[in-house]
Amino acid sequence: MAAEARPTVLGRMGDLTLPMGILAIMAMMVLPLPVALLDTFFVANIVLSLLVLMVALHSYRPLDFSSFPSILLISTVLRLALNVASTRIVLTDGHTGGGAAGKVIQAFGEFVIAGNFLVGLLVFAILVIINLVVITKGAGRVSEVSARFTLDAMPGKQMAIDADLNAGLLTPEEAKIRRTDVAAEADFYGAMDGASKFVKGDAVAGILILAINVIGGILIGTLQHGLSAGEAAETYILLSIGDGLVAQIPSLLLSIATAVIVTRVSSSHDMAKLIGKQMNLRRAWIPVAGVMALLGIVPGMPNLLFMIAAAGAAALAYFNREGTIDAEDVDTPAQPGAPRAAGGAGAKAPADEEGIVPDDVADHAPISLQIGYGLIQMAGGEGGALVSRITGIRKELSKAMGFVVPGVRIRDDLSLPPNQYRIRIGQRIVGEDVVYPDRKLALPGGGSTKKLRGIEVKDPSFGMDAVWILPQQVTEAEADDYVVVEPESVIATHLSQVVTSNASDLIGPDDVQGLLDTLSKSAPTLVSSVVPKLVALHTLTAVLRYLLAGRIPISDLRHILEGLAELSARNLSAIDMAEALRPSLTPLLLQQLGPLNSALPLITLDPELEQILLRARQAGDLDGGLAIDNGLAQTILTSLADATDRAAGDGKTAVVVVATPLRRSFAAFIRPHMPDTIVIGINELPEMRRVEVLAVVGGQSTLPRPGQPKR
Repeated sequence: MAAEARPTVLGRMGDLTLPMGILAIMAMMVLPLPVALLDTFFVANIVLSLLVLMVALHSYRPLDFSSFPSILLISTVLRLALNVASTRIVLTDGHTGGGAAGKVIQAFGEFVIAGNFLVGLLVFAILVIINLVVITKGAGRVSEVSARFTLDAMPGKQMAIDADLNAGLLTPEEAKIRRTDVAAEADFYGAMDGASKFVKGDAVAGILILAINVIGGILIGTLQHGLSAGEAAETYILLSIGDGLVAQIPSLLLSIATAVIVTRVSSSHDMAKLIGKQMNLRRAWIPVAGVMALLGIVPGMPNLLFMIAAAGAAALAYFNREGTIDAEDVDTPAQPGAPRAAGGAGAKAPADEEGIVPDDVADHAPISLQIGYGLIQMAGGEGGALVSRITGIRKELSKAMGFVVPGVRIRDDLSLPPNQYRIRIGQRIVGEDVVYPDRKLALPGGGSTKKLRGIEVKDPSFGMDAVWILPQQVTEAEADDYVVVEPESVIATHLSQVVTSNASDLIGPDDVQGLLDTLSKSAPTLVSSVVPKLVALHTLTAVLRYLLAGRIPISDLRHILEGLAELSARNLSAIDMAEALRPSLTPLLLQQLGPLNSALPLITLDPELEQILLRARQAGDLDGGLAIDNGLAQTILTSLADATDRAAGDGKTAVVVVATPLRRSFAAFIRPHMPDTIVIGINELPEMRRVEVLAVVGGQSTLPRPGQPKR
């Protein structure tokens, strides 16, 4: 039995520190403190305030300092307790001289007053006004507005998380983390709205305590200790101002920290780097230098000082020649629960001396969509039309193929032309084309007769003739039986096509293990008895990849494991096992092509051609390739393309049916030229499904009447 983890002595001491500290603060309000201890606490209070401000400045997002409201409360109570303790000493022993309340209060008082009580009082009043009227009031207003808008946005954020979860963009664990972050954000801003009132109350209390110390001190000095009014005023004003400043400076630091936190925008940089990055613009420094130079030549101005400022601004503009904003320089707000690099929010890999990080040369996204800067507006964050379309496509593809399709990373690429996009699977480019965000793509239908004015292109998904038209031409195009498609739909459809064609590259051992873990909840014995006892995980992964390469869904993993259990004794290769499983799994694919009560459209091969290809297969390589001449190959591909185009024109997705021994070789033969064409063996046709032969490839192509149900 594993030993139970027990808290260490230091851990127990750490747990007691905060309660004991709060009790000590309360004790300071009622028990007299030695002067030396009071000095120590005042210095510690300044250290704490500086520390809080530095942590606020170096936080990447407000939630990184979620304990700030509690720290603000504790530090405010500590400061007030010190004020009470120092007031007791000032009023009790103030008649003995300026050092009665300790060296810290005396030093602050003498430094600010500098022999003039009125100046000291005015400086203190100005500090209080800055703290109370400017910083505290502004931070309080920002806290109030942030809390209100955060609470109002909570339902929408929760719905967005649910939508991403349903679309497969998030795992349940990631969704739980994001929900927790959303709730924590609402709690944080609600707490900050209340905590800002502590700072305001602290500033008001500072004014009242100063007045009490001055008035009470003068009365006590003159009435109880026989001091003259001048002597009493000199002593007690010195002590009161010193006491007020020792408390007001930490209060001012915490007010600034509060303002920093509530005005902070989530980013991958701390505040100093973020401000420096966004203000480091050449086109901003050049006009600054010009204005300073103009002021420097105006008679009567401190010309030398202005010219020095102009020279400094010009130097900054010169050294920031490359300081222009592009899409990668703009920090977008981090989404709650979004994946972050190890080492903190928005952390990046260490950069070398040239400023290059590993992310600049390696993109590990399974699917990525690179877009030119002219298409950035189409992406437009989570609510962008392109993002919504891709989310819907991922959901559909995941259901169709039987595994969660990885997320699509959309990134701008300034090396691309403005309107070009590029689709990559891993590091491999699998598709690219050009779209026009201010136009729409019109595809001619069967009844189209007019030729539309516009940019004539080929549809990237199906290779059909199309034309990019202006929005005002849409009515004309639709009236002539054109199908008008939005630009984001063009990209999304192309993405769907290439992802479907390359589905086998998107699943790996980790993904397969995830599928097995899900299945083990309902069929634990089946999973444990097959993997890895009968079939290794890498072999199962290879089998699933071969099935996906043939467009066969892998959603029925239970059936696949049962079939592999029967095949394990035959010592087959992964590709042979996949071929053996196909007859029982192909119906999953065919049912996606149309209703079960409709005839299945087929394209077959002429028997004579089929025999030629079977002989060519036997004469091919060890993997069953087809050894045919280029002329015959071109004839087959042309005839097959014509047949599939005719079927597509009638709104049908035709399936090519060949002899069972020929299926794998023929599918490999046409895949580079017609990747979307489905090839099945005659043994894979469902028993009770009506079929309709649309064309026969080889010899004379025919269009026979619909066939009878397969016997």
